[in-house]
Amino acid sequence: MSRLNLDDFSDLIERPDSGVRRDAEERRERLTVPSGALGRLDELGEWLSAAQGTVPVKPIEHPRVILFAGDHGVAELGVSARPAGSAHTLVRSVLDGAGPVSVLARRLGASVRIVDAGLDCDPELLPEDVVRHRVRRGSGRIDVEDALTVEEAEAAVRLGMRIADEEADSGTDLVVLGDLSVGGTTAAATLIAALCGTDASVVTGRGGATIDDLAWMRKCAAIRDALRRARPVLGDQLELLAAVGGADLAATTGFLLQCAVRRMPVILDGVVSSACALVAQRAAFRAPDWWLAGQLSGEPAQSKALDRMALNPLLDHGVTVGEGTGALLALPLVQAAAALAAELPERAETEGDRAED
Repeated sequence: MSRLNLDDFSDLIERPDSGVRRDAEERRERLTVPSGALGRLDELGEWLSAAQGTVPVKPIEHPRVILFAGDHGVAELGVSARPAGSAHTLVRSVLDGAGPVSVLARRLGASVRIVDAGLDCDPELLPEDVVRHRVRRGSGRIDVEDALTVEEAEAAVRLGMRIADEEADSGTDLVVLGDLSVGGTTAAATLIAALCGTDASVVTGRGGATIDDLAWMRKCAAIRDALRRARPVLGDQLELLAAVGGADLAATTGFLLQCAVRRMPVILDGVVSSACALVAQRAAFRAPDWWLAGQLSGEPAQSKALDRMALNPLLDHGVTVGEGTGALLALPLVQAAAALAAELPERAETEGDRAED
């Protein structure tokens, strides 16, 4: 098998249908509720119409939460409030229905799928349908070594692509994307700093489980050291993911690219999914047209990534828990936009309208 070239996605991904979007905008002008009165919901409804290729927009009936899970060796440095190698406990919490995303998903009617790309635990601790995709056990310590081999990075990207195809083929019409990781925000911040050409201190945040000042300084130092390793491979997205990403981040990147190929819209969650989206944008500049930024988590790296992609977050509630929770909170807004765009009546045609025609 020849090596995967992420730049090839640029030729595979098209933008949502601009003609359909114009039709949706024209229909919006004919509705009984004045144009602009629904604020950003109008924009969301028109974006969905273009993504679906239909006017009026269809309701969101099969939303799916996809969570890529992995452990990162850099967590050994004490850059996270959670112990290194403990991401499987987050996975177990979600599977048991005790995680925030589990509670919200039940309430909002969204199903949840967890994909183990690189957890550092015995496979017997989790169900087979979660662990069977694992690329490797944990990712390397990115401040001193590669997270993955290039071959493992390619395998992880291809894993993400397969998951996207499976979801598209099964009828998923909107993805809520998140992560279950320990040390993942350190790798994500490194990717964003490398791609945005900024310093470690500018992108270092407190992570999903808020860390103290000493841990923040350790995290900043780890990102600084990882950046030195990232900069020489900036020209190759696959080598970049191998050097300072991780199996879960590489899989998420492949997933996002293939979702855009399959014309399946995605709501991004926090800094991890935003970092993967930024890598994907470097490979295919049209890909971000298929994504929504669900929330602003307060992580400085996420803000830089979203600015670079020109994505305006739907919510800003400071949700840092991860698990796709913040993005899932945005799902009702997207569903509401679809319902309003589809179900509000058009105003009756007047004599003036007929005269103009």
